[in-house]
Amino acid sequence: MILRVLALSGGVLGGAAASQFPEFSQQYTQRLGGAVDALEQVVADFDASASASGLSRDAALAQMQGAEFLERRRADMERTFDRHARLKADLAVLDDAGPFMRAYHAARMTDGDVARAALEVYEPAVPLNMAGAVFAGTGFVAGLLGVWALIKLLLWPLSLRRRSARGT
Repeated sequence: MILRVLALSGGVLGGAAASQFPEFSQQYTQRLGGAVDALEQVVADFDASASASGLSRDAALAQMQGAEFLERRRADMERTFDRHARLKADLAVLDDAGPFMRAYHAARMTDGDVARAALEVYEPAVPLNMAGAVFAGTGFVAGLLGVWALIKLLLWPLSLRRRSARGT
């Protein structure tokens, strides 16, 4: 009886947690759009400065050497360009996706700064739509099976001991 209650509790917790994914993924995507917009401005400013000097982006980066500050700034800009490209690609995939496709592409929701910003303002809610119900149901089943499997794994040595005691 206790094992069933534990498994059911795992299911309820899993359902509650998974039901939050649609809203969190929407918040993440909105924050991602803001991050891309901010990085877009930094990239455009750098490219405009390079162009005004008759340089391409790569040529301008190549000239940023010789002094410790310039080399650090070049490394910063290279990271900014890489992050901008990565986040822009993620946004292109996630922006028009619904909750199920965002779950499919969840690996694109890995930027720590964007996730932290989304979590800071995120407030859990009871989802009253089909996507929330499907995620809650899936989370319930996953939580139920996960706790059941954990219980079975923890009790496995005891069942082996009982079997060996019966066999002798």
